[in-house]
Amino acid sequence: MGQRVTLGFGVLMWLLTELLSTSSWGSLQRDSLAGTPSGSLLSEHRPHGVYVPWLRPGQLRDVRLHPVAVQCKEAKMVIIVRKDLFGTGRLIKATDLSLGPASCKATTSGVGETVTFEVGLHECGSILQMTQDSLIYRTHLSYKPKPSGSQVIVRSNPAVVPIHCTYPRTGNVSSKAIKPTWAPFSSTISTEEKLAFILRLMNDDWSAERTSAVFHLGEELHIEASVNAGDHIPMILLVDNCVATVSPDKDSKPRYNIVDFYGCLVDGKQEDSFSAFRSPRIQSDKIQFTVDAFRFSERESLIYITCSLRATAIDQAPDPLHKACSFSKVNNVWSSVEGPRNICSCCETGNCGPQDLTRGLRPFFPVPRRIGRAAPSDSDVNSTFASQLEDVVIGPLFILEDSHLAMTKDQAVSTTPVPELVLMAVVGVLSCMVVMGSLLLCQRRKVVSVST
Repeated sequence: MGQRVTLGFGVLMWLLTELLSTSSWGSLQRDSLAGTPSGSLLSEHRPHGVYVPWLRPGQLRDVRLHPVAVQCKEAKMVIIVRKDLFGTGRLIKATDLSLGPASCKATTSGVGETVTFEVGLHECGSILQMTQDSLIYRTHLSYKPKPSGSQVIVRSNPAVVPIHCTYPRTGNVSSKAIKPTWAPFSSTISTEEKLAFILRLMNDDWSAERTSAVFHLGEELHIEASVNAGDHIPMILLVDNCVATVSPDKDSKPRYNIVDFYGCLVDGKQEDSFSAFRSPRIQSDKIQFTVDAFRFSERESLIYITCSLRATAIDQAPDPLHKACSFSKVNNVWSSVEGPRNICSCCETGNCGPQDLTRGLRPFFPVPRRIGRAAPSDSDVNSTFASQLEDVVIGPLFILEDSHLAMTKDQAVSTTPVPELVLMAVVGVLSCMVVMGSLLLCQRRKVVSVST
């Protein structure tokens, strides 16, 4: 009997050892995955220069070949999409692909491994962005899987791939007139010029343009607006309004106002936001501001931001129509980047138009408006408000969930059960030892009583 008890106790101890080693290994394995920074695994396995938005953090895919290739030609772009879009061996259907806001379908699609889109630079709702040195045509490729036949399920995630073609600028390409500081003899008759308005994302220290359009909730968007005045008189740049949408159309819904009322950064008034203009300016023709990352509820994580930028003469005094105002939660007041604080008082009520101002605050010039091709004479320029207004878009931006929060949750789930499991195992072993000891004691008493 004693040998059987000893054998049973040994088996229990072996089972306990295996249980603890398996639990510890599983915990370590889960901890290693939970502690992996968001996207670190992906960045080691994706081709250089290719953004793969459909892969979740920690998800491995063999993407040795570029799933999307773009050829930028003189007046058109050619997009070649591999049907093995995810690198899994499962081919997608060409009918599930579309290009741009206009949802243009593929130009050619056969039984081969690729789908081809061949469109003009201005087709399919593409957006033109002008920088100081380049013309950038932006669009996006959408993949929206649909159920096959009578099925009601899909086996892949939707995806949006941003696409752009960049061309060098060789000169001014527009029409709105403004008075230059000088006019060469060959152009004294026509002095029309175009200001180049630029809107771009900056890195965290504002030292360079940001290369990624992916953000997580909890991060800040650093946005810089600027104007290239060229040979014009010195200019000061203003942001009249900025609106966020889920498409490049600024009038589409849903929409969210970030800047409104001629320069009021209204997003900073929200309880969970600290968005603000950067003060003081670094240059008169530049203005910078931060926006706390957000996404539309029950919508895709993709957003576009459209800002109405306006340039005016640098000697224009700040007033309710020429301002950049942020809300300070510390002092509970609106403050201006330039000029007195009272020019921001209309941000609270939203009555910042000239018809809403008191007589003493009304400007002596007309409300800024879009100017046609006709160039004004010198007397007209001196007596009217010489400014230009243009809408500029950045996007698409991809706003993802907070990676740090998700990692913390994973760690909590993976580490919490281990102490409980160990405690339960110890209690179980002790209980078995007590029961077996009692049985052994009873058996010995029976042997003693029989012998006597």
